Formats: sequence, C-alpha cells, structure tokens
Amino acid sequence: MFILGPAHHVHLSGCALSPTQTYKTPLYDLPIDSQVYSELYATGLFEEMSLSTDEDEHSIEMQLPYIAKVLESRRGQFTIVPILVGSLTLEREQAYSQTLSRYLASADNLFVISSDFCHWGQRFKFTYYNKAHGDIWQSIEQLDHMGMDLIESMNHVAFNDYLKQYHNTICGRHPIGILLAMLTTLRQNGNGHLFAVKFVKYAQSSRCATMKDSSVSYAAGALTIK
Repeated sequence: MFILGPAHHVHLSGCALSPTQTYKTPLYDLPIDSQVYSELYATGLFEEMSLSTDEDEHSIEMQLPYIAKVLESRRGQFTIVPILVGSLTLEREQAYSQTLSRYLASADNLFVISSDFCHWGQRFKFTYYNKAHGDIWQSIEQLDHMGMDLIESMNHVAFNDYLKQYHNTICGRHPIGILLAMLTTLRQNGNGHLFAVKFVKYAQSSRCATMKDSSVSYAAGALTIK
C-alpha cells in the first residue's frame, strides 16, 4: 500500500521517506515495507525525512486509520510505503513516475493519494471568484470540477497547465501529478491495461457567500486498472 501525501510543514524539492519502521494507529500497527524503501533509496531520487517532520505531517497520518479499518481482515498480511511529496516541477513528477509506475502496474499494490481540494478565503490567500457561475461556493465548485475533469481525463500536462492558470489551492497537486505521470507512462508503454479515474464524491466544508467566508473542498475518486 503506497501512500503519497503532500508536505505541509517543510520545503521539499523532491520526495522523502519515513525514518521509522512502523506507523501506529488506534486499531493496530502498520509496518513499513523495508524492501521497497531500499529499492526507492537505490534510485537516488528519495531522501529520508526527519522524525520531527514525519510526526508533524498530517497528510499521510490521516489516511492510516482508514487503511487499517478497510484492510482489517488482512491485518499482518500487508505493508505500507509512505512517501512525502514536495513541491515538484512537471519534469520531477515525470521522473518519479518512471520509478513508481512499475509498482502501480502490479496487481499486488494499491496507491492512496492524499489531498484536499480548494482552500478558499482570505486566510488561505486565495479568493478566486467567477461571478458567471453564481455564488462564491458555486464558483469554487466549478473551479474544482474543472480540475477533477482533467484528472479523470488522465492528462498530466493539462492538469499542470490548469494549476498554472487558476492557482487552485489543491494541497495534494504534486502527489496527483505523480499519479497522472505514472498513468501517462503506463499508457505509453502499451501494456494492454485499461485505466479509468472516476470521482465519486465532492463536498465543501461550508458554502461561502461573502468575501469574509472560507471553506475547504474535498473530493474522493478511484482509479481502476483492468
């Protein structure tokens, strides 16, 4: 189980791996896959995060209880591969995809991409509002769905261009970028697999009506490979 989460508290120009061997959850402990970690370190693309960075970061941590609960019947039969993703360029997202895509192609692995969507409001320093779409919350929804549509289309470059144009504050944009780059790599290899990305749920923490309001958007999607 690979878990890619964005770095919120430290600046990373690449990706980092945990210094620990186990993550604890309220249900049971999740062991980190030392063999896969060794393979990733061998590429020279990954660094080790500090313990304090690991403890402070929530993007990976918040996924752990859900993973433990969903896979409770397989307790002790799986490992996790947490990866902290920094502020990557398009080219670096593509570089990491070359390493990680072989794991995504294997039926033995699952990937979890941790991200919120739009963080809107003055406290987030993002107040994009297109009045043509109605109230502020409707403008936010339209902006988010624009990005979600591009993710569903699996177009890495178009999603990157969207971020450059609208600056939507999607915290997991770089983990998402790695996923899209991996899909591009696998599709170009022509291995006969069929890929589909579908968002199944979207919500906002509140409906912004004035410029004094704020909200965070959430979206859940699934990738299937046949």
